Amino acid sequence: MTDETRFLQIHTLTTYAAALLNRDDIGLAKRLPFGGVERIRVSSQCLKRHWRRSADAWSLQALGEPMAVRSRQIFADKIAEPLRKEGFEPRAIVAVLAALQTRLLGESAKAERARKNQVDEAEAADPDKRFESLHTEQVIVLGEPEIAFVTEAARRLLADAGDAKDAAKAADAYLKENRANLDALRRACGLDAALFGRMVTSDILARGDAAVHVAHAFTVHAAEAEPDYFTAVDDLVALGSGHINQSELTSGLFYGYVVVDLPLLVANLSGDAVLAGRVVEHLAHTVAKVSPGAKLGSTAPYGYAEVVLAEAGARQPRSLANAFLKPVPRNGDLGTAAVGALARHLGAFDRMYGAEEQRRVVALGDVGAIPAEPAESFSALAGWAAAAGRAS
Repeated sequence: MTDETRFLQIHTLTTYAAALLNRDDIGLAKRLPFGGVERIRVSSQCLKRHWRRSADAWSLQALGEPMAVRSRQIFADKIAEPLRKEGFEPRAIVAVLAALQTRLLGESAKAERARKNQVDEAEAADPDKRFESLHTEQVIVLGEPEIAFVTEAARRLLADAGDAKDAAKAADAYLKENRANLDALRRACGLDAALFGRMVTSDILARGDAAVHVAHAFTVHAAEAEPDYFTAVDDLVALGSGHINQSELTSGLFYGYVVVDLPLLVANLSGDAVLAGRVVEHLAHTVAKVSPGAKLGSTAPYGYAEVVLAEAGARQPRSLANAFLKPVPRNGDLGTAAVGALARHLGAFDRMYGAEEQRRVVALGDVGAIPAEPAESFSALAGWAAAAGRAS
């Protein structure tokens, strides 16, 4: 690797049979029109969620670094409730957390004034719902270190406060003295947030830029799907069914694409290049081996990538999705045809723009004419990618 290596690109080809990987709002497989035909699609959100939550030896969680929490109820369930169990008065807890929440989430002065009413709402609420006023309007992302920091800050303020009024005054004073610390917390925190950023839908919370960019996966050929009629037989009713329904099953060879902005990853990890290398290695294993999938119990949609191409370089990344702009014919050897299409497109790109990236490729079968150095194994390719992360 060179000091100028900035981007790591990972391309995969993965086959799934009889699966429903990612459903839409009516329960059908998500789709994408591309090249004049409909393809089966797996959204990037779906992929990232499964990658975040995987739990094998090469998972992101196995790195032992703090992860992030995604919920509307973080302040209520992860902070307020533990403080209540420690014996602090609920109305005072709400007074303190409402102030900290407003600053941390970057809300407007109008929202801050509105939060003053939360203390009174907590007093009047059913005891089982006293912290609902701390629920955010949308899902937010906070790292475990952020949650721990806010919890400890609230604990100290509550310990010195006599009642809710005193707690509110103490919180206001704390905000003035610790504005910089709270602003720093608004950056991405937690390992998965450092990789995938904060998914935000408004100005709530400062944006944490994602170091890992994930494309929607799609079939390299036209969509293949069929309705799956099924019944649940009632064991206690002769000749009877307790349930009749149908869902959709699909199959296909999917192209996946991931980009890692290596310097940004190192920055999001507080400058730890060694950790960045470990993260990249684990991420490579996760991308190649962790499958998305609805209906896990009835389809077991577990598949490893059959082709993995990794590229490391400094210039602007580019997807190789257009290798499949013309759908790969579904008759014949689909895998060989897809590898051939990928090789031809990448070769044409190199002739037009030049081959500036270092590349490694590994496959279950023949890598064909893909212009890349074959890796001895997938582990060797992942280790090569890790070196790119450490060198950035």
